[in-house]
Amino acid sequence: MDTLSYKTRSVNKENAGKKWLLVDVEGKPLGRAASEVAKLLRGKHKVEFTPHADTGDYVVVINADKITLSGNKEESKKYIRHTGYPGGQREKSFAELMAQNPGRIFEKAVKGMLPKNKLGRAIYRNLHVYAGTEHNHEGQQPQKYDI
Repeated sequence: MDTLSYKTRSVNKENAGKKWLLVDVEGKPLGRAASEVAKLLRGKHKVEFTPHADTGDYVVVINADKITLSGNKEESKKYIRHTGYPGGQREKSFAELMAQNPGRIFEKAVKGMLPKNKLGRAIYRNLHVYAGTEHNHEGQQPQKYDI
């Protein structure tokens, strides 16, 4: 094959062709749904995936309050954070966090699956999570995406 007859295309943020996707996670396991959404955010489902650029799509997640966990993790799973002060370790159970802010659980799961650098923080801003079916991104006309 003649190596000069084709060009390798490198996609950047400007010509990535981002779309808006709508993902319904009702009844889906938390980890499986979060990993699929992380792939959509990174752009790994596209042919022109570029690891060093934000080529993923915008993702709107609905029904985050109806996510499921397998086994008895709903009672035993703990979310731990630290205030930054001595003795400031705090923990909340899955049920407590679900009662306060159900979307935060899904956001935390997806954020842990993204790169831990400047690109990961930029990609994370393309995620929009809502507890119910209502969202305020109808103007972007998101396409339904089944996971």
